[in-house]
Amino acid sequence: MADDNQNPVFNIQRMYLKDLSLEQPNSPQILLEQAQPQVDIQLGLGAEGIADGIFEVTVTATVTTKVGDKTLFLVEAKQAGIFELRNIPQEQISPILGIACPSMVYPYLRAIVSDICTRAGFPPVMLAEVNFQAMFEAQQAQQAGQGGGNGSGIILPN
Repeated sequence: MADDNQNPVFNIQRMYLKDLSLEQPNSPQILLEQAQPQVDIQLGLGAEGIADGIFEVTVTATVTTKVGDKTLFLVEAKQAGIFELRNIPQEQISPILGIACPSMVYPYLRAIVSDICTRAGFPPVMLAEVNFQAMFEAQQAQQAGQGGGNGSGIILPN
């Protein structure tokens, strides 16, 4: 029976919306503009240990839409998940937190951003699919080039 306790465990404990903000600083005047808006989308990842074997992983999207130099609307959304990882080799934890977990959290974030834009009276902004593996590998390569600086936003417990 002791062997059963050593089986790898990877469970989703919970998915939740951690933070959401919508701003329309130049409404209603800017809503009369006919020009095509420019849309800028920034994504951020974070992961941290919150208890033994329990991690919170967040994916944040910041969508800034402007007409000329005036902001039409700004959406900031942070979707989170709590994951249980036990009996997993240490070298596999960072890839799980940086690739697998964000891949599960991201579809919820996409739906929230699209919904909030629609509810604000704008066409939905559809966030593109993201290759979290390529993003993770690029961060690892960047860290290796910087002598291992912690620029990934992934914080592991000691």
